[in-house]
Amino acid sequence: MQEKLAQELGLANLPNYWDKRYVKNLDKLSKPDYEVKQINDVWLELRDGVKICCDIFLPVGCEESPTLVSWSAYSKTMQSIKRGSIPPESLLFDHSLEAGDIEFFVSRGYSYVIPDPRGIGKSEGEFYGVYNPQEHEDVYDTIEWCAEQSWSDGNIGMIGYSYFGIVQILAAAQQPPHLKCIMPCSFVDDYYQHGYYGGVPNTYMSIYWELCPSHHPVPWSIKKYGEEKVRQMMAQRLKDPDIAVNSYFTKILTTWPPNYHTFYLDYLLHPLDGEFWQERSANQIYDKVKVPIYLHCAWSPIGRWSAPIFDAMNDERLSCPKRLGVLEGYDGLELPYRALNEECLRWYDMWLKGVDTGIMDEPPYKFTVINGGVRYEHEWPLLRTKWKKLYLRSFGKLRWDSDADENLPPDGFMHLPPSVSTDVNDISYTTSMFTQPMEFTGPIELKIHASIDAEDGNLIAMLYDVLPDGSMMPLNRYGALRMSHPLDDEKSDIGRPVHDNTREVKVVPGEINEYSVEINPTSMIVPAGHKLLLKITSMCPNPSHMDSWTGKVGNMHVVPSSDTISYKIYRDRNHPSHLVLPLIPYTPVENWVQQFEDE
Repeated sequence: MQEKLAQELGLANLPNYWDKRYVKNLDKLSKPDYEVKQINDVWLELRDGVKICCDIFLPVGCEESPTLVSWSAYSKTMQSIKRGSIPPESLLFDHSLEAGDIEFFVSRGYSYVIPDPRGIGKSEGEFYGVYNPQEHEDVYDTIEWCAEQSWSDGNIGMIGYSYFGIVQILAAAQQPPHLKCIMPCSFVDDYYQHGYYGGVPNTYMSIYWELCPSHHPVPWSIKKYGEEKVRQMMAQRLKDPDIAVNSYFTKILTTWPPNYHTFYLDYLLHPLDGEFWQERSANQIYDKVKVPIYLHCAWSPIGRWSAPIFDAMNDERLSCPKRLGVLEGYDGLELPYRALNEECLRWYDMWLKGVDTGIMDEPPYKFTVINGGVRYEHEWPLLRTKWKKLYLRSFGKLRWDSDADENLPPDGFMHLPPSVSTDVNDISYTTSMFTQPMEFTGPIELKIHASIDAEDGNLIAMLYDVLPDGSMMPLNRYGALRMSHPLDDEKSDIGRPVHDNTREVKVVPGEINEYSVEINPTSMIVPAGHKLLLKITSMCPNPSHMDSWTGKVGNMHVVPSSDTISYKIYRDRNHPSHLVLPLIPYTPVENWVQQFEDE
């Protein structure tokens, strides 16, 4: 049955996340019946008179069709390069090839529009950095322009991954009349947390310098505050010794006019949460989003990618029809982005073509359990969760019981700044081998008692699944906390600490405090014979930085302190440092996806 159905739909196979109980009207699902016509460099005019340039892809022989808009500042031209899917290990891998699978959808009767935003590629105007408020209005104008074209039937959706996904909610909040649905794949709800996860500065956003081909970049701060104010902000930022010691940052902060790396300049000028970040953050405008939304990500080992979609699903202000999926594999990303073609097709056929594909009949949460399968849930965190504590113990142990003794000497490690050492010190804690499989599904938190001999520092927590052969699979790239950012007890929940990132409260050197570190949520079964390992450190550069003589800033990740700092970790009866893990004791059989059977 699977092979026959796949052939009828023009698919290589049926995805493992399609459930025979819910998937319906497959005979009406769009099929690859059309050739693709590509029209390059079509111009449209925005409300302020600026003209931007688009590439348009049309299904030949289809007079009117629903339209998918794919928007980012990564360049329209490269999105249609014909070279197959490329994995990260290839020298030609480019993370900005994220507009989606053009041919897959156009051949199935969708028109596809990919613009260059203002200031990008051939488009007129100034580029103010990613997700800036001007961009929200420009996407609105582009959607409404598409709806007026002869080849469009007026039903518009948005498509794409990462940047192409993040911008969708920001555009939907503008409420363009012809936008009917969105499907942001890998989006962030809080843009400050994306750049300063846990308040910790990192170099992730430095990549936009090469990803966004702008011919006229202008810092948003110049537009917002004026030149004199920005000069003052740049001088003030250089007073931070962690910033001033870094020559990459110094270049940006001493170039005038400041056009060298405009977005990272904006990033550096806003180390605390505030208006700059909030006007780029989806969680500020959920109440304005009215169209159906399908939130998706992978269980990501990098950055803060998994948590946002669950936060969005749980936010009552986002009251539109919504679904959540974590359906990608864990073994890396190939681009162009094709991982969810079949699920995207069900979503767009439902809302843009009026085909009841059954996707809204499914329970709201659908996700892959690592080492398990695909299943549904009705809430997050799961009501049947048994919150378990794994305690940090002496000799690098993680145990289910806390230490009975008090006033034990602490563990510790020394942070050595990269100006004096290449060492990246850490401390690890490991469980015994699991004697039976255990499932952990939900948010994860580290509550740790620690002191430092400085006024601030970074706490970085990494969690690994240790296989019987000793190899380790990361469950997250890192959880992070700037120790000066206070916990907001009223907004926090178990497994989900929330901090006030609008201010700093300097640490008292030598004072023992409890810190709560968010670790990306996950869903996995830890098999018998495996272990869990917790690593605590103060920075986490990409290992490849050791072999590179150029471009090290991109591999820096967490911006390290310029001071030598002694970290002491306390884990006794008085200071029960522990991991909070979401143990799932059982799952009803009906929750698991029931795939179509083979004949």
